[in-house]
Amino acid sequence: MEFLRELPQQLINGISLGSIYALIALGYTMVYGVLRFINFAHGDVFMVGAYIGCLCIPLIMPMFPNEPVIGGLFVILTAMMACAGLGVVIERLAYRPLRSRPNLTMLITAIGVSLFLEYTGQLPFIFGPTPRSFPMMVEYKNVIRLPDLVVSTNQILVLAGSLVLMAGLRFIVNHTRIGTAMRALAMNKTAASLMGVNLDKVISFTFALGSALAAAAGVMYATMYPKIDPLMGILPGLKAFVAAVLGGIGSIPGALVGGLIIGIVETFTTAFLSSTYRDAIVFGILIVILIFKPSGIFGKRASEKV
Repeated sequence: MEFLRELPQQLINGISLGSIYALIALGYTMVYGVLRFINFAHGDVFMVGAYIGCLCIPLIMPMFPNEPVIGGLFVILTAMMACAGLGVVIERLAYRPLRSRPNLTMLITAIGVSLFLEYTGQLPFIFGPTPRSFPMMVEYKNVIRLPDLVVSTNQILVLAGSLVLMAGLRFIVNHTRIGTAMRALAMNKTAASLMGVNLDKVISFTFALGSALAAAAGVMYATMYPKIDPLMGILPGLKAFVAAVLGGIGSIPGALVGGLIIGIVETFTTAFLSSTYRDAIVFGILIVILIFKPSGIFGKRASEKV
């Protein structure tokens, strides 16, 4: 009976968290779909986005004293543009020179970029090692208040923002020329090149788009859990990777579904079991999916050609 009473509240909490994981997972799955490698620095771009949002709030929000939602939108857009540029720089300097090398080389480089961002962020003249509080963008209120269900302004903004970004991504991928080029490159790089697709341009755009989504996720995550530090991207990044694998790495719908599942599982574990087992169960899902269905929910098993 207690479980049924708390179920709606925890479901809302899980969907809010899962939508953030889904935004991060989309970056993993898009890069994998185009280049066939895992960008493990993606979680740290999420962290940079949160810090840029934190720095922009005192500058942007006073410009909109009576329209905090519009001010928050500009904060998120600023973080997205900055991290889109960061993603392009990372791809150009770290990954493009190694594109012809084995995937293991690029994987090790991605781990190196991740560590570079984490420990550079701890320098006193960058972000500093001390955790800081994330400023409030929108006044915290309980919009829906029922005996067994409370929905806050932060949760509504996170859900609405995630839906808008996911719809925008779907439009870009399915209804624009650059989206068509991304899908062509993911299907067959050689054929896409022969048809006149500029591979460097498409790959850079993919990194920019994925990094922008990670930045938006970073700002939204910080509004729900308002304490940030240079290592904050490690666990959310890994859990979003689990979500991408669960949904089917390389599948955009899979990243969305995987993110929601992981967010709900994590929330339910914390609420009904114990927060001690939260991370263990999430990473246990990764082990199970790799053993029994490594292609994920929406992934397709590829046959090896010799």
